[in-house]
Amino acid sequence: MPLVNKLHWRYATKKFNRDKKVPEENITELLKGVNLAPSSYGLQPYKVLVVHSNEIKKKLREVSYHQAQIVDGSHIFIFAAKKDISEREVDEYINRIAQVREVPHSELKDFKQSIQNTLDVMSDSEKLQWAEKQAYLGLGVLLALCTDMKIDACPMEGFENEKYNQILDLDSEGYHAAVIAAVGYRRDDDDYAKLAKVRKELDDFVDLRY
Repeated sequence: MPLVNKLHWRYATKKFNRDKKVPEENITELLKGVNLAPSSYGLQPYKVLVVHSNEIKKKLREVSYHQAQIVDGSHIFIFAAKKDISEREVDEYINRIAQVREVPHSELKDFKQSIQNTLDVMSDSEKLQWAEKQAYLGLGVLLALCTDMKIDACPMEGFENEKYNQILDLDSEGYHAAVIAAVGYRRDDDDYAKLAKVRKELDDFVDLRY
């Protein structure tokens, strides 16, 4: 079945079956897919944390407006944006390109300078906003993969970012919790699953200009 048809099945799950867990091999497949998500320059200025521990999930729920998805979901994906991207990290990325693609560093000099020029004109807050945008691209890929694998998911912004940073010790690593997603399997009594999708008509949503 084409993915566009499967998207009619997807919804932001409100009630997860707490007793049904996503197999670890499926979690690994999701992470492999998210790792292939696009990002500006391919730099991936964020990382993904996966929380399965009930103890940690309970702590996170306290700073997520007590939303049930945090503890009822099988796993919680946290997309943490890099607060700053150092020149050393750019160098490491360039080295990785050279190794994987087997190209000399001399051919990557202009590309490296382009990345550095972009970062140099950004303020600290702009760098974080830029990194958060890349993290959202990863979230989009996660949601598409979950849909394709018939795994339910609920993307969430309703949480206290700074408290997440503290609980997960992100500050010390230079990261900031940007957005999260609970994944698992829907309960049969989740009425939201039965609601028709409400979207704009395609002609109102799309402006084609050829």
